[in-house]
Amino acid sequence: MRNILVIGSGKSTSYLIKYLLDHSIKENLHITIGDLDINNARKLIGDHRNGTAITLDVFNKASREEAIQKADIVISMLPARFHIEVAKDCITFGKNMVTASYVSDEMQALNTQAVNKGLVFMNEIGVDPGLDHMSAMQIIDRIRDNGGKMLLFESFTGGLVAPESDTNLWNYKFTWNPRNVVVAGQGGAAKFLQENTFKYIPYNRLFRRTEFLDVEGFGRFEGYANRDSLKYQEIYGLQDVKTLFRGTIRRVGFSRAWNCFVTLGLTDDSYTIDDSENMSYRDFINSFLAYSPTDSVELKFRHALRIDQDDMIWDKFLELDLFSATKMVGLKKATPAQILQKILVEHWTLDEKDKDMIVMYHKFGYEKDGKKYQIDSTMVTLGEDQTYTAMSKTVGLPVAIATLAILNGKIKTPGVQIPITKEVYTPILKELENYDIRFKETEVPYLGYNPLTL
Repeated sequence: MRNILVIGSGKSTSYLIKYLLDHSIKENLHITIGDLDINNARKLIGDHRNGTAITLDVFNKASREEAIQKADIVISMLPARFHIEVAKDCITFGKNMVTASYVSDEMQALNTQAVNKGLVFMNEIGVDPGLDHMSAMQIIDRIRDNGGKMLLFESFTGGLVAPESDTNLWNYKFTWNPRNVVVAGQGGAAKFLQENTFKYIPYNRLFRRTEFLDVEGFGRFEGYANRDSLKYQEIYGLQDVKTLFRGTIRRVGFSRAWNCFVTLGLTDDSYTIDDSENMSYRDFINSFLAYSPTDSVELKFRHALRIDQDDMIWDKFLELDLFSATKMVGLKKATPAQILQKILVEHWTLDEKDKDMIVMYHKFGYEKDGKKYQIDSTMVTLGEDQTYTAMSKTVGLPVAIATLAILNGKIKTPGVQIPITKEVYTPILKELENYDIRFKETEVPYLGYNPLTL
């Protein structure tokens, strides 16, 4: 049998493993899942005869090498920073490799060796990055093949809570790593291109510069800019495009409220709070506000952020128990971001019966025969439960389909790569439609941006 080694069995692997097991008899596969915590791997395999769970410490060189040598192809679902050790072993032992993570500099440095050995190192084949690449390039290539010239490309993705599970005033719950949400947008200004003009949004303004997006059947959303929208300009072949913007999706109103946390400094992760362990939530908030012998913490908070007491945004903060004098931080030498994360996790953790949702929205503006056109493309995927989530579906299925395609020789171009070629995206997107992951295209008037408001 052909052995597929999956390293890591976290939240994003449920659909990946199910797909591989479902295809194991027809495709003559055996799936070995290696993880430090073998229990989750065993749970996902169940009693399937073509699955085996093993204890695998990626930092144990001997056991890691032994597992990789036995595999015909390796899938790394580890945190991104740990892929490189697996990748080096795959070079040494001549194994193809698949990850859903961004291509790191260390991974890219292996490209020549991978090409020389005829190995496919497929990366960024999850949802974002992954589905965004494939769905975008499919339409961009089609526009070009039909004689069009790209003028505008915007792309937005959001991991959200499904409408039936949307039960708080923020219209948001954590469907992925909470820390990534709390520190999102930090580390430099957001950079993008608008009507041939480079634009920058510093972190302190990021959540007040949003764009509205309407998705049929799901209502209105907002998008704020990702840190570097120009990262894929050359990769996508969009060097001559006038507008290039990539962003993150939230429900309308989230960003305005989140900006209050940014303004106060509650998302800062660069220093620790003295005596944080003994602080109440109220003490924590008060430590960022001016002293007053008479005003309450609530009043000082509203005054500092210019929030009227009848402003609907105020209820969002009350819902989080920010001003509780009895709830304790309980974290020793914690950063403001760590404390905020603890507070939010209490209220934004998915309940047992909650479902998540992935929303993706692309805009393609182009010119053909002297006329300008625009295509909007949207995709919404809903989770089933807390194991088979929309996030695990949109990450795991592309990984699984790509793995099988590589194993069967349908994807054979060697090297460190991402899924932007027809060889890769055409069969994967087609098969994903069988799992209700499909994009709906709509032709709309091309408006671009008003040059007078640049």
